[in-house]
Amino acid sequence: MNLLGKKVNIGVLGSGKGTNFQAIAEAVQAGKVDARIVCVLSNVSDALIMERARKMGIPAEYIDPAPFRTKLDGQAELKLIERLRHYGVELVVLAGFMMIIKERLLKAYERRIINIHPSHLPAFPGLDAWKQALQAGVKTTGCTVHYVDAGTDTGPVILQKSVEVKENDTPATLHARIQEQEHIAYPQALNIVIHEIQSRDRK
Repeated sequence: MNLLGKKVNIGVLGSGKGTNFQAIAEAVQAGKVDARIVCVLSNVSDALIMERARKMGIPAEYIDPAPFRTKLDGQAELKLIERLRHYGVELVVLAGFMMIIKERLLKAYERRIINIHPSHLPAFPGLDAWKQALQAGVKTTGCTVHYVDAGTDTGPVILQKSVEVKENDTPATLHARIQEQEHIAYPQALNIVIHEIQSRDRK
């Protein structure tokens, strides 16, 4: 039950299959997250996340990232901000979005952009964190939902989940178990952030 105010409008940015988006969307539909997903934007024209969104009746749009491949900058950044504002987005959720977020978007949605990373940050930032964990020989890893800042996986932590690293783990098996925890962690973290936004907006 929403005791604080209207539902928060979420915009999801993704580049791939969209499994975390699916978990969030299902939690929203089940009333477990006090929000509505108003759009999905992707830098990949045929990303499965957009197909998932459209099947659920959620607007999905491709944002051409040219001329950059790894960072969201220039006209692509301006276009994405314009589309987020068009849909009335209040909270930006990164779900496998494989581009570096730059200053204009960070300023437009200050402390309103969150991401999930497949490790216990600050351990193993960057790409293929589950492979890093295996190579390091750690006994436990996990996932972290965090606010996005100008660094790489350096923003304040919202919530973490732990995953045991087994002796016979491969990168694929470990990644699969981390993803299971991601699908639990992201909706839980969203409720924390949404409560903060609703409380802040009422002041």
